[in-house]
Amino acid sequence: MIATDVTATFMAPFKLNLFVALVLAMPFILYEIWSFVRPALYQKERHLALPLLIGSIVLFYAGVAFAYYITLPAILHFFISVSPETVAPMTDINSYLSFCLKLFLVFGLTFEIPIATLLLILIGVVNTKSLAEKRRFIIVGCFFVAMFITPPDAISMVMLAIPMWLLFELGLLFGKILEKRKNHSAE
Repeated sequence: MIATDVTATFMAPFKLNLFVALVLAMPFILYEIWSFVRPALYQKERHLALPLLIGSIVLFYAGVAFAYYITLPAILHFFISVSPETVAPMTDINSYLSFCLKLFLVFGLTFEIPIATLLLILIGVVNTKSLAEKRRFIIVGCFFVAMFITPPDAISMVMLAIPMWLLFELGLLFGKILEKRKNHSAE
């Protein structure tokens, strides 16, 4: 690592600590939001909200872990392997940190797709049948979105698009289960 800015060695640890503090404090922040919203919910809504809240925390952490353990090493290996032998890769600490934090945030938020899918199904915006019929468009959409929010290489795009699609399928599966339960309780 190198520092090309005067303040880089001073600010980089603060930026990293802020991100880590936010990630570690996320369950407490969400609990406080839950405590504020809970009294306004009906009993039936409370039963759904808590599992969704816990699920979103777990999925966010899973996304960050996926980015850290799988995606980041693959991307770094790819970028270093394609550099010419005459070029010594010397990454600026601010650039590297910003790159990593953006990657972690993008994957953490991407792993929330099952929760978003379930919420859209639960509030009646879409149903599982219409989502299943539009599956091919959603797959193309996953690759399209991944193309814009990842670094300019095909590896990171694929490493984001495929989990996006699989997480959508997971949300669709849980949506079908909830629709069946809802239909059974209505009968």
